Amino acid sequence: MVDTRKIFGITSQADFETIALNVFQYQYQNNTVYRAFCNHLGVKATSVRQLSEIPFLPIEFFKKKTVLSSKDPVQTVFTSSGTTGTRSSKHYVTDIALYEQSYTQCFHLFYEDISGYCVLALLPSYLEREGSSLIYMVDDLIQKSGHPKSGFYLNDLEQLSKTLSELDNQGTPILLIGVSFALLDMIEKFQFHLQHTIVMETGGMKGRRRELIREELHQLLKDGFGVKKIHSEYGMTELLSQAYSNGDGMFRTPPWMRVLVRDTEDPLSWQPTGKTGGINIIDLANVHSCSFLATQDLGKAHADGYFEILGRFDHSDIRGCNLMVV
Repeated sequence: MVDTRKIFGITSQADFETIALNVFQYQYQNNTVYRAFCNHLGVKATSVRQLSEIPFLPIEFFKKKTVLSSKDPVQTVFTSSGTTGTRSSKHYVTDIALYEQSYTQCFHLFYEDISGYCVLALLPSYLEREGSSLIYMVDDLIQKSGHPKSGFYLNDLEQLSKTLSELDNQGTPILLIGVSFALLDMIEKFQFHLQHTIVMETGGMKGRRRELIREELHQLLKDGFGVKKIHSEYGMTELLSQAYSNGDGMFRTPPWMRVLVRDTEDPLSWQPTGKTGGINIIDLANVHSCSFLATQDLGKAHADGYFEILGRFDHSDIRGCNLMVV
């Protein structure tokens, strides 16, 4: 069994590697889907001695299998939005307190205590469906903020605009978190000159608008909201941790999370720093599901510990290995 208290107390790379190897051993023994995947690749628990030897499970498995390392009762199931004709991912969570500790501690690490903010959320595409891990997190941050004007604004852009302008003019620290297309909708109707607001986009046009490259999106949002930087949140249904960017699309992870970059042609090989490849994530908060995930995102890692997301694979399969047979 893994002592989850140690996960959120990591202070060094040595700590991270030790706990990650312990988590791998635990998940290999207790997660039947992950163990079958490792065995298919010819990897046994006894052969893994360092992080580079740990197999990364494609997140596609969350659409077709129950990915669990715990026999405790499932407390909630987070689901992805999916697209027409595709399956949604399902993340079975047996300890919701781990998720709550992960996002609360991570936000405090990068932005200080949430109680210092008014949280205004513009997340219509997420709020309109069940099972969103983002909505769960933001709803809890709204409650923890304690500000009477904190809340979700589904379609009432006029009221949101009024509240945002009034609070910002009063010098209130604000976190405006929204999905990209809704933030664009807002600045098409209203113009701002915000001085005390963090504008944070969570990505995704969700079929509502033409896809924009990050630089174009952020420039439009900077001009519309009158801010110097656009912040970003990077997370997904299959994770219990987030990475944040305070501008320019350069993300940082909390100490219990790491990003590695794999070769797009050979998913078992690694790309050097600064070279584009597939994003692999170690999320130790995922101790009761799977902490070692190969995403469908493309990006690159930088020597200073930052990483950036450049897009997505054109297809869901990872070339070079028949990974979905188990």
